[in-house]
Amino acid sequence: MRPDWDEYFIEIAKIVSSRSTCLRRKYGAVIVKDNVIISSGYNGSPRGMVNCIDTGTCTRKKLNVPSGERYELCEAVHAEQNAIINAPPDRMKDATIYIAGFEEDRTYAAGRPCKLCDRMIRNARLRDVVYLDRDGALVKLEM
Repeated sequence: MRPDWDEYFIEIAKIVSSRSTCLRRKYGAVIVKDNVIISSGYNGSPRGMVNCIDTGTCTRKKLNVPSGERYELCEAVHAEQNAIINAPPDRMKDATIYIAGFEEDRTYAAGRPCKLCDRMIRNARLRDVVYLDRDGALVKLEM
């Protein structure tokens, strides 16, 4: 059966997440306008910095920091942030960002953007966010 556009692009976001260099969670994001991909990103260390998967160390994991807390301890740039950084600003207006994430055990992670990413998405003038929730359901938010 042929997937609809949301299913198609969320599947691509899942593949993008496989490039993540984070030990704790793997996220992928794809920005789409007029059914054309304009950017993608995954979570991981900034360019030129050592990746957590290479050192085998995650400070937040070591300190047992709960999800959504103490981001200042994390070396990674979020998938949404990387997708926005890599996209041409004029193409993002009214575009959609698709987000898929996985826990270490490969179960779905909550894909709803954190507060910082939410602000970046709004500032980039993206219109919609489509993400996978922990139960694998697609959720669509209008910004």
